[in-house]
Amino acid sequence: MPKYVVEREIPGAGQMTVEQLKGAAQTSCAVLSEMGPRIQWLESFVTDDKLYCIYIAPDENAIVEHAKRGGFPCNRVALICGMIDPTTAET
Repeated sequence: MPKYVVEREIPGAGQMTVEQLKGAAQTSCAVLSEMGPRIQWLESFVTDDKLYCIYIAPDENAIVEHAKRGGFPCNRVALICGMIDPTTAET
């Protein structure tokens, strides 16, 4: 199944408390549970004013629907075409 990175603009995201992040994660997980196994949230990276979330989903529409149901911004969805890391330089 395709993997996507989702950009969410959330001013002050880097200052969110542990409880606020926990609440957002709980909301996300509840929506994912309702939507069934066709969409999976793998992890998110919190920066000053954005979240970058990694999902496995059948298509971009499933990710947009998840955001809509959860009340999350969904500013950009990009298909992940590949990955590189330092070991890529060794091959």
